[in-house]
Amino acid sequence: MENSSKATIAIIGLGNIGQAVAANLVQGNRPIIVADRNTDQAQELAAKWGPLAQPLGIGAAIEAADIVILAVWFSAIKELMYQYEGVLQGKIIIDPSNPIAPNAKGGFDKIIGEHESAGQLNAALLPQGAKLVKALGTLGVASLANAAFQQPDPAVLFYAADEEGIRADIEQLIRDTGFEPLRVGGLEQSIRIEVFGDLHEFGALGKTVTLSEAQLYV
Repeated sequence: MENSSKATIAIIGLGNIGQAVAANLVQGNRPIIVADRNTDQAQELAAKWGPLAQPLGIGAAIEAADIVILAVWFSAIKELMYQYEGVLQGKIIIDPSNPIAPNAKGGFDKIIGEHESAGQLNAALLPQGAKLVKALGTLGVASLANAAFQQPDPAVLFYAADEEGIRADIEQLIRDTGFEPLRVGGLEQSIRIEVFGDLHEFGALGKTVTLSEAQLYV
């Protein structure tokens, strides 16, 4: 498939996850729009990634995209949803966030209820016509960078989505990041692929897996 026939992607937030996803997509020859509150950083990173990466302001990036990856902390997503509600309407929104915060012991604690998921909470905030996908947050940053384009058997990135009609676009995006997509179900399954969940690298799964390995767990 030619790039021109693929959905347009914007990555909002260029922290560790955003940078890893952006670099993987560029390596996969996928054009991207990148945006960050630090516009200088967005421009510098786009220059490093080359002509496939276009820096824009956050609102302009969202408006130009079909798929918007909100690569920000869980606590920032609600604010973004409200601030950019108008331009987020009708978009496919990918949520890689994990509902955690650093604790005094040098680790992380879950900051929502034990049985709550970021995916379901964020889905309740969606602007009109927007669709949420829980994806790109099931591996730590190191694995997201280092396990991409693994041969001969690619590593899996799990995702959760309710709508059947967007699956082809999401799975193409995940493949273009260098991973094999595997849907675990609808957004009610989000908790399984968030930190401490049974399918997260920092949960019961504890590692990257190939498709044949992953199918033993799903």
